[in-house]
Amino acid sequence: MDLPVMPPLSPMLAKVAKAVPAPASVEGGFQYEPKWDGFRCIIFRDGDEVELGSRNERPLTRYFPDVEAAARQWLPPRCVLDGEIIISLDGRLQFERLLERIHPADSRVQKLAVETPASFVAFDLLAIGAESLLAAAQSDRRARLVDALRDTAPPMHVTPATTDEATARRWFDTFEGAGLDGVVAKPQLSAYQPGARAMLKVKHVRTADVVLAGYRLHKSSTLAEPRLGSLLLGLYDNQGQLQHVGVAASFATTRRAELVAELAPMVVAPNEHPWGRWAEASESSDRMPGAQSRWNAGKDLSWVPLDPSMVVEVGFDHMEGTRFRHTTQFKRWRPDRDPKSCTYAQLEEPVSYDLDQLLQSPPGPAGTP
Repeated sequence: MDLPVMPPLSPMLAKVAKAVPAPASVEGGFQYEPKWDGFRCIIFRDGDEVELGSRNERPLTRYFPDVEAAARQWLPPRCVLDGEIIISLDGRLQFERLLERIHPADSRVQKLAVETPASFVAFDLLAIGAESLLAAAQSDRRARLVDALRDTAPPMHVTPATTDEATARRWFDTFEGAGLDGVVAKPQLSAYQPGARAMLKVKHVRTADVVLAGYRLHKSSTLAEPRLGSLLLGLYDNQGQLQHVGVAASFATTRRAELVAELAPMVVAPNEHPWGRWAEASESSDRMPGAQSRWNAGKDLSWVPLDPSMVVEVGFDHMEGTRFRHTTQFKRWRPDRDPKSCTYAQLEEPVSYDLDQLLQSPPGPAGTP
């Protein structure tokens, strides 16, 4: 492979913003795009050679043979594209289906590539032919991206983009129903900055009351000074079963030690806990505490079971199936809440939006579907 921009390459990242920024807040204004919820991926193509690079600069190629084949079929012969690998089912993004692809057995990966094929949504062009575009302005790269991919077809897509703030705000409210998790704002005059947080992202944030069901110890924890790493959270389903829905993990070092002591009276034996059979989770479709990490086989996921009698309020962005998509933010204890009242019914359902409609929108330098 011989390209003007070579792998590995760390993608340009985003800083969190509380609201969609106004164009006047940056010279030249912003380009706004939907924030896709998938696997960040930089595609490098040099003729028949294709490599799919991840956010951590490790190849994703073996896990997405369908995207590799589509890149070879539809992309320009020599190019480097930044974008997102997604899987869409029933008009919504399905992140859990992406996780299934990270599997050691090639036969399993090949089977899933047929059953639940992935797509690639391009949102930046970093090189074309023998030319690097890293130093080009965002607006120029967008125009070149649309031109370079004008003859592509699914599963290759170009993300919608707009320079209109009102449209971006509408996208923020509307597209959540298709599984997207916010809006990205890119300064129009900025160059591509690998590894730098040179963009802004605005994500949906909500709160929920959840059951405290256990905790994991922090990696710095010792026998002499145990420190809490993350709280394990649960919600009751329609059958009255407590389901593992995610974690809360941001605590000061001193607070981590205090929490272990404060929660000690709540510790119960595994066989007295609703998740007592967590060791069998690897054989189950449910993702429970104690199951092997999909990303790091050596990671310690052992946990301390607690009597599920305490409620905590957390902040979250959105759901991934029956779980919080990302780590939640601890807000406060809720001693006034009955744990049995903490069910999925409290979670707001975004208004449905057909993802296929968004993906089929004709792209343009500032197109609005």
